[in-house]
Amino acid sequence: MIYLIAKAALSGVLIAIISEVSRRYPGFGGLIASLPLISVLAIVWLWRDTVGDVGQIAAHSRATLWYVVPSLPFFLVFPWLLEKSVNFWAALSLSLLMTIALYLCAIWIASQLDIKFE
Repeated sequence: MIYLIAKAALSGVLIAIISEVSRRYPGFGGLIASLPLISVLAIVWLWRDTVGDVGQIAAHSRATLWYVVPSLPFFLVFPWLLEKSVNFWAALSLSLLMTIALYLCAIWIASQLDIKFE
């Protein structure tokens, strides 16, 4: 249980740091957020939790790639909507819905290419 709390606390601290840095320096906060810190932490936790199961870690990394690519348009559409004076919550919702649709497309494309997320 302590291990789970430590994982959650460390992950939460990273998010808090990114949020605080972004308040003062949006560009630097974006740079920190773009780093695969959470993915690297997840890989380290997975390595420890699976006693070094490289197959599972490789599968996780590959799946992460397939989900990162369709999430990238979010960072184009969301600020564009905000700059067009779309309400924050509406812009966020529309951008998230688009991202979900793109995730579904990525899953479909992966299935057509016989790529499995096991």
